[in-house]
Amino acid sequence: MKYSFLTLFVVLFAASGCATNGKQSTQAVQHTGTGTLIIKPIGFNKDAYIREAVKQECNLDGKLAQFIEQYAADQYANIIIDGQASTADAQVMTVEIEQVQGGAGGAWSGAKSVVINGTLSQNGKPLGDFKARRYSGGGMFGAYKGTCAILGRCVKALGRDVSEWLAHPSSHAVLGDL
Repeated sequence: MKYSFLTLFVVLFAASGCATNGKQSTQAVQHTGTGTLIIKPIGFNKDAYIREAVKQECNLDGKLAQFIEQYAADQYANIIIDGQASTADAQVMTVEIEQVQGGAGGAWSGAKSVVINGTLSQNGKPLGDFKARRYSGGGMFGAYKGTCAILGRCVKALGRDVSEWLAHPSSHAVLGDL
């Protein structure tokens, strides 16, 4: 009897780690700060070798913009993602995914990493720039996660790093695991 409860607990706990489908919540982010942040469309460095499957299937650019918005929501009254419009006195952030390392095969093929760089300006004047890197082996139950899920963990941490930098932007900042 005692072992059957323990077995049931282990099975349920393990299954809960695999229950996510990797999709982001569509719930609206509440902004409580002041001013406006425009996040330009995030792209991949054209000279970097990044597997086409990663570009097409993992949605790292879209996830990164969403995580930056989520973590910086308390700093801005309005955050415009993929904004082409120019708003007076808005801060404009440009971010590029510079490098993605990690082969297919999920955690079994080793740790994954993402390197980004970005700039922040206002009214055409630079406020700061940064370079950041995060890597992950997948975390808890990492052996059961795919490449996109692990790279998603990296991008989530980068979104948090960038939002913290936005509070006090500086030139040549180094964020994350660099």
